[in-house]
Amino acid sequence: MSGRTIENEQGTTTSPAALSGERTDLLEMLAKHRHFLRFTTRDLTDEQAGLRTTASALCLGGLVKHVTAVERNWAAFVVDGPSAMRDADDMTEADWQARLDEFNMLPGDTLAGVLAAYDEVAARTDELVRTLPSLDAAQPLPQAPWFEPGASWSARRVMMHIIAETAQHAGHADIIRESLDGAKSMG
Repeated sequence: MSGRTIENEQGTTTSPAALSGERTDLLEMLAKHRHFLRFTTRDLTDEQAGLRTTASALCLGGLVKHVTAVERNWAAFVVDGPSAMRDADDMTEADWQARLDEFNMLPGDTLAGVLAAYDEVAARTDELVRTLPSLDAAQPLPQAPWFEPGASWSARRVMMHIIAETAQHAGHADIIRESLDGAKSMG
């Protein structure tokens, strides 16, 4: 998709490299929070990335895996609508277990592999934001107790959700890392 022109919300044509305004703001904010999340994993071993250092069940590698899955799923939702996500009532025990596994470093997981998967998803999401014809495009949400029945989210709302999710978990990661070895992301 790179190098082609797209029509933005104002009806003008631009190349993805020449983006400005809202799309740039969204991508820059997301990049900032992705950086802080990744930064908490610096210089860690695979074993350290899987350690739970607080009262919660969270570990650094698991947080990166979870944020990767969240971003992947929501970007797919922007393109494919609710079919990209399962209705909560249709989820099996195995589906729920897979969600729980997102929060853990499983046998065979490596920190390098988890971070590489995150980079791949981030690149696809960024390309989607750069090339999507309109951030106003909306899709109906799947059925779940945590969504208002019949609600729809625009691509813009999805991006804000991805940013909020990434920022929240970057904060969790900072606490976990400081509990692990005293390293801080800031300060």
